[in-house]
Amino acid sequence: MYRQKRQRSKTLTVAAVAALVPLAAACGSEKANDSDGGSVGADGQRITGVQWSIDSVTVDGTTHQAPDAAQVRIDDAGEAAGSTGCNSFSARADVDGERVRLSDAMFTEKACDKTPVDFEKSLGRTLTTGSLTTENDGDRLTLTTDAGDTVRLSKAQDASLYGTKWAVDVPGPEGQESHPVGKDEKGDEKGDEKGGAHLTFDRDAKTVSGRLPCNRVNASATVSDGSITLGAPSTTRMMCEGSLMDAEKRLLGLFDGKVDYRIDQGTLTLTSEDGTTVRAVAEK
Repeated sequence: MYRQKRQRSKTLTVAAVAALVPLAAACGSEKANDSDGGSVGADGQRITGVQWSIDSVTVDGTTHQAPDAAQVRIDDAGEAAGSTGCNSFSARADVDGERVRLSDAMFTEKACDKTPVDFEKSLGRTLTTGSLTTENDGDRLTLTTDAGDTVRLSKAQDASLYGTKWAVDVPGPEGQESHPVGKDEKGDEKGDEKGGAHLTFDRDAKTVSGRLPCNRVNASATVSDGSITLGAPSTTRMMCEGSLMDAEKRLLGLFDGKVDYRIDQGTLTLTSEDGTTVRAVAEK
């Protein structure tokens, strides 16, 4: 019985993720097509480049609240990525005026006990029935089917630099893209690392601490006017496989110097004086 229940949850989750993708990609493509009259959102309000929290889905008059971690971000190139609170997804979509459609959806297929099945099932039904109209008042975005079912989203607030566990992407070797450290290129955990590299800043202690691709790290961290002065790092002395040690060395290059920082909702960007950029995402 347990196996059967788990499989059903997985199926509904996949449907929901597939459904969510049209929303994400559609809005992104909309921004890209502004010059062609394909703008989505009232009064020219911005939809792309925004981290949207998924608040709820309403089907046949019944509203299902979304998990706290359900979200989507749409970039200016018409691509999107996000999460239902369980599965991650990405996609593109075609835009025709203020209506959007799914294309090229990619999503994971996990089953998660803490993600409500009714929410994912309703989300799947709502967002896969056809094209959606959009209504945007700046901080809120509503997607509506022809039958009147809706998905409601709200603009996520900027995460705090302090006290947030930032999951770090290490800068790749020259000419290569960055990827989550502590994981391989497919996103699988490597070695005994649990959860990849992460950093947390402490306002009172003026320190940063966390885990690198292999070792734990601590350093002083003084924040002022959009920059952080990082002290010399103190690390544990474990040895890991070569790729992790190489990634760790690149990440340690940020320390013992000044980095500029910027927070855009749930994303922290650190840029060193030599132009090296490290991206980190707030874990929920």
